[in-house]
Amino acid sequence: QVQLVESGGGLVQPGGSLTLSCSASESSFKTKPKGWFRQAPGKQRELVADITGSGNTDYADSVKGRFTISRDNAKNTVYLQMNNLKPEDTALYVCNVRVNVLKSIWGQGTQVTVSS
Repeated sequence: QVQLVESGGGLVQPGGSLTLSCSASESSFKTKPKGWFRQAPGKQRELVADITGSGNTDYADSVKGRFTISRDNAKNTVYLQMNNLKPEDTALYVCNVRVNVLKSIWGQGTQVTVSS
């Protein structure tokens, strides 16, 4: 069974930083487009950032200039570096791999809580 395993979440104070990682078990995913989504309680899941196989990136307006998505295709891993975190960034962060136009694979998520 294909797995995406996220790590790196936790509790951080406002202004702090965290780096999330998501590793895929399926080798054919190494160059697939990948992304990070988040879902806060009572809110819809939203795209935070995504990255193509060649490294082109896109970000939600709310995180531009603070978050950086990157990937290591050899390790089949995508990262999300989050700086200057705000309380409104508190959410479950979920990794996504777009296998094709009809199919995506989702991880279980890692919780990020920004609070003093």
